[in-house]
Amino acid sequence: MPAINIPRLDLLDFIGDDHVKQHAFSQELGTAFNDTGFVMIANHGLDSARIDELYRQIQAFFTLPEDIKRNYEIPGLFGQRGYTGKGREKAKDALTPDLKEFWQCGQTVLDNDPIKHEYPENIMVAELQEFNVILREVYAQLEETGKHLLKAIARYLSLPDTFFDKHVHNGNSILRALHYFPIENPDSIAPDAVRSAEHEDINLITLLIGASADGLEVLTRDGTWFPVKAQGEDIVVNVGDMLQRLTNNVLKSTTHRVVNPPRELLGTSRFSVPFFLHPKSNMDLTCLESCITADNPKQYSNMTAGEYLDERLREIGLKM
Repeated sequence: MPAINIPRLDLLDFIGDDHVKQHAFSQELGTAFNDTGFVMIANHGLDSARIDELYRQIQAFFTLPEDIKRNYEIPGLFGQRGYTGKGREKAKDALTPDLKEFWQCGQTVLDNDPIKHEYPENIMVAELQEFNVILREVYAQLEETGKHLLKAIARYLSLPDTFFDKHVHNGNSILRALHYFPIENPDSIAPDAVRSAEHEDINLITLLIGASADGLEVLTRDGTWFPVKAQGEDIVVNVGDMLQRLTNNVLKSTTHRVVNPPRELLGTSRFSVPFFLHPKSNMDLTCLESCITADNPKQYSNMTAGEYLDERLREIGLKM
């Protein structure tokens, strides 16, 4: 197994008052994001009881009859709210859709920010009121955790701690509940069909609550796949393409995938809950001047977060 730098960091070290621990956290986070693009985070604000309840509610939703779930698949929302059924999303450049279905909820604007009018309303599941409640609670907590991590990233990049604040306040973040559904007849699926084909995330950073089963793998620099599994209540955090673009590849959006289980386990489900932390659509993703050097010339054209998201939604088949 290749060596890979996916450190386990304690968020309390950064949000506490010890400046030495804050600096160490920021440096370790930035170094890992420069290397593999992945870290494990402990003490992120969600305890085991809350996580267990989250997964109970998610499993309850995905076991609803197909016709009920399809009632929550709303045309024109491009999978950004509510239910997205099987066979709809594929990785960029992939020919076959992933073996999954999912639910997405987004930002709830509670102040007078006019951006509220840019976002569709979240969809409520009439059959499962607790599902609606816990997704909103988990969204709020992971958003708060993500803001702390972005402050640490800003510090690593020698930017003001508040650099990302105005961009992610009421940002276009998404909480996704994923169900990699059972395959009862393995011979019925395409030979290249997988739970999630290799891809990079679109957003700034992704916060992933530990999945119900193994399968997540990261592509290392030597071209091999490394399995990643959170310890206990830890979350896995990785860099998305928007942050890679902003930092001109100083921070790496690492390729990852979710592989199929052994054939004898294909008939089992896998559940996963990633939080995709997005900025507001008007954030300028032009490469930071401090990340452009003679050895690392500018790699990307100028683009806003909204323009980039629109481009990527088309590439993965959610928007035409």
